Amino acid sequence: MTSSTDEVAGSGIDGRGCAVLAKWVTCDVPAGARDAFGAAQARWTAVADQPGLIGQVGGWDPRTGRAHVLALWADADSHRVFLRDRHDALADASGYRGIEVALGESVLTLPGTAATVAEAMDGPVLRVADCHLAEGAEEHFADVQRRVWAPAMEAAGVLGGLVASLTPDRHLVATFWPDTATHRRYVEQVPDLRTRAAVTTDLTAMTGHVLALEPSWRVRPHRVSTDIRRVAPTTTRAG
Repeated sequence: MTSSTDEVAGSGIDGRGCAVLAKWVTCDVPAGARDAFGAAQARWTAVADQPGLIGQVGGWDPRTGRAHVLALWADADSHRVFLRDRHDALADASGYRGIEVALGESVLTLPGTAATVAEAMDGPVLRVADCHLAEGAEEHFADVQRRVWAPAMEAAGVLGGLVASLTPDRHLVATFWPDTATHRRYVEQVPDLRTRAAVTTDLTAMTGHVLALEPSWRVRPHRVSTDIRRVAPTTTRAG
């Protein structure tokens, strides 16, 4: 996907105006297999040396009991190499019963107190809004992310985040928070923000997830190959 409105020199997801790849994974894990699944997720730290990996985090959804994992990659090529060379040996030992995987390029950065989104991923709380857009709503959805949601989250103390386009009518808004209390204070503003953003005009459905991230599931790369700069919200062009 390519967008070009309001782009400025030196901005964008990685400082080159290039999008990064977001990977959102949902796993159904039997109750009796949760410990084994968690142990398997901890073994993903073995890929911390994988070129192109920006970071990976995950946790349990307290509402559904499902496991969610969010990974960010510098580009689709580096992720493709990872799938070819190293993925299956780790994934096959995870013990899940069902899995859903969605991939998409970032289209917007959401600034916060962290210097980079890679640093924001060190936060203990991840909020994900899985948004299904009405036909023709993509431009307005992106506009209100910049004008309404991003400033409110930054003022509330968000560490940072991004918006990824999984399909033209499905966008993922992922934000990292320093603690549940900070996120809870932000949530108090959401009813007013929804009105200002005209959410019912843009969305046909939205599923929210607030995850307390599991420390042992966190994969910090030995070297972050993509510098995700802290910038004002802006659309990015895929490189």
